[in-house]
Parts: sequence; C-alpha cells; structure tokens
Amino acid sequence: MAELLSAHSIESVLSQCHNPSHIYIGYSGGLDSHVLLHLCASIAHLKEKITAVYVHHGLQIEADAWAEHCRKTSASLGVSFKVLQVNAVADKGESPEEAARNARYRALKTVIETDDVLLVAQHRDDQLETVLLQLFRGSGLSGLSAMPVLMDFGKGVLLRPLLNTSKVAVETYAKLHALSWIEDPSNQSNNFDRNFLRNAIVPLLKQRWPACDKTVARSAGHCAEAQLLLSEQARKLFLPIFNATDKTLSLDQLMAYSIAQQTLVIREWLQMLKLKMPSQAFIERLQREVVFARPDSNPVLSAQGYCFRRYRSKLYCLKDEESEKIVACMWPKAQTSFSFSTNQILYFIPSSAGICYAQWQKATVAVKARSGGEKISLPGRKGHHDLKQLFQEAGIAPWERATIPLIFLNDKLAAVGDLWISADFYSEKEQRCISFFLQKETA
Repeated sequence: MAELLSAHSIESVLSQCHNPSHIYIGYSGGLDSHVLLHLCASIAHLKEKITAVYVHHGLQIEADAWAEHCRKTSASLGVSFKVLQVNAVADKGESPEEAARNARYRALKTVIETDDVLLVAQHRDDQLETVLLQLFRGSGLSGLSAMPVLMDFGKGVLLRPLLNTSKVAVETYAKLHALSWIEDPSNQSNNFDRNFLRNAIVPLLKQRWPACDKTVARSAGHCAEAQLLLSEQARKLFLPIFNATDKTLSLDQLMAYSIAQQTLVIREWLQMLKLKMPSQAFIERLQREVVFARPDSNPVLSAQGYCFRRYRSKLYCLKDEESEKIVACMWPKAQTSFSFSTNQILYFIPSSAGICYAQWQKATVAVKARSGGEKISLPGRKGHHDLKQLFQEAGIAPWERATIPLIFLNDKLAAVGDLWISADFYSEKEQRCISFFLQKETA
C-alpha cells in the first residue's frame, strides 16, 4: 500500500512537543517545505500559531523573488510570514553548503523562544544522504546517527515531522494538492556533495536496493541508540577528572584511562566546551603531542581559535586571545579602574592594608608587562624575589604570566596584578590604603 501523508501524521509527531506556544516553519519555497507548510496550515487549531520563515541568504539573484513567492503562498494559506536576512559568506575552513546552513540556523535561533518549536522539512531521503555523507567523511557513531526527529534548538526545540516519510510520499502529496513550488537551479549542480549524492548516486542505489532509504534510516537509529549508551559511559569517565572551576582535565587521571577511554573523555570535554568536533587525527595528535608530552615540556596544539596546553598535571583548552600581551601605558589620574587590555580591567579598592592612598595619588603610575628578570620584595619575607619563582610557587601557568600587569609607582615596581604588593610600598597603618582587584572579562 502506498505511503500517504496527512494532517494526522503531522499532529502525531507534533504531539511530542506538548502544546507549543508558537510554531515556526522553515519555508524556502521548495517542494518539501511547501508540503510541510500546507499540511500544517490544514490543521485548523494550529493555524493561528504558525509563522512561515524564509531565510534570505542573498546567494541567488532570484532570492528576492523567492521571498515574495513565499510571502504570497503563506498569505494564501492564512499563516503569518517572516523574512530573515543572513550573511552566508563562508569563513575559512567552511564549505559554501556549511556556511549557508550555519547562517540559516543561527538566524532561526534568534526567533525561537521558550516553548516554541521550529519545524523543518527533511525527509527520509535527506536522512539517507546525511548518513552517506557522514560515512564518506569517516564519522563515528555520532555522525552516523544523522538527524534526530526532535532536538533542543535555541530556547525551544526543533522538530522534523517528515523524517520518517519517503520522498515519494512528499512528491505525491504535492501533486494531489496541485502545489506550486520553487525549483532552485543550484540543486542541479553536482559540484556540491549532497547534490552529487542526490542526483547521481542515490538513484543508482535505489535501482539495486529500492528500500535503502528505510534500511539506512534504521541503521542510523541503531547508531543513535549506541551513541546514547556511549555518551553515558563517556560522562561517567569525564566528570571525575573534570575541574569545573578552570574547565581543565586532570592529566594523571586521564592517562590512567585506556586510549579508547581517553578519546571518549576528550570528545565529551570538547562538546561541553561547545567546540566543533575535530577529526580523529587531531585527537590522536592531542594525545600524542600534549597528553603524553614530558611533564617539564610546554607543548601547544592549536585549532578553531583555541589552543591546548598542559601545566602541572592539568590539560587546558584556551582561547588564543588569552595569551594577549599587555601594552605599557599610564594609569589615568582620578580613575579607580583601568582597562589595560581587551579583556582585563584592574581596579584599586579601599583596604586596611596595601599601598598608602596618599602616596598613590602623588605618584606617576604606569602599568607594564613583564620583560623578564623583575624582582620584588614582599612583606614578611627577606630579600628580593624573582617573579618567575613567585609565579611558580603560586602555580600560575606560564601563558597566564604574560597577562598579569606590573604596576609601577614613579618607575619602581609596586605591585604584581592583584597578587603581591612590594614591601617598599606596603602599609598597615590606620591611614587609608588601597589594594588591587584584577577582573578578566569572558565572552
């Protein structure tokens, strides 16, 4: 019996969302999204909740005309309509397809509020293409799990109500209801991987295996179940060795795991940090060059604007700008705080012990970076101490030392960030004193 699409099939899947406040439908004007919009608009009690959303990528000269077509179609179906303009220019390392997809989803997330749902029109053939693409890229279980029916999205959820529906059923519905849709000419270009699969490979596969969309989708489901179990195991291994304060991993405990377990934990860590999952080859490099590096070495491995480093039995993942150096400058008079780099602010605050405020007011105050070889005398300790030695004693990582400002009064070192005040300037008298507070701003 031929598979038929109906409003009931949409309502059945939509019931997973428990009466959403608003329903947004990703509407490109193409066949699949038109069928989804038409189905949803046929459900009377949903119509007032629906907004069709056209994402204007600006990549095709026909895009304005397509947006107008979508507006008119939405109006004829009695549903609200919205256009989102995006910049879909590819960044370094992004394919045009990936750039357009990322821009589209970033834009859609901005309109989804709590208890809202976004419906998108991927069907079972799209799932087949996704699995094949992931397979050819050498993906693991997570990639081979392909697209879920339901997932968190922005403040709400994303739902794919047609994901278990065949392309034939979608096409049949469109013909039965005499729908008119947009044909994007770029879909015929086999320069794009997905188009090549769709136009050249999948038709051949279906000649030999007519039900391959069903069987491959079933395999994706098995992979998703296995990935869920693996994720639970990864979480159990990850949590005991993760330091939530500085978001580091304990190297001693990590190295006690097998290589396979380490890989699981590192992937869990990167996912928690919301980084794009790197290749297996990169993770192997991370293990070989950083995790198993000599304890006295200072290896650095960079990717995605982040760098991976080790220090004192901890594995760090840091933004590249965290190694930003300080430019020497004067502290403006009468200011209680001073931004000396793009992400750090130094404050002076009233204190019962520290630098005498009267002395501070009279002095010329400069903020500088370390140049090497600086020494400071400390209250309660004899002699002068190398800053390098003090940083080591305090367990401050080498890359953090360059971001700690040195404060000079009349060209004499008076304080090191908010860590130490020189004995030459330190006072515990009843007169008013100041100490320092260093704040690092995070994105």
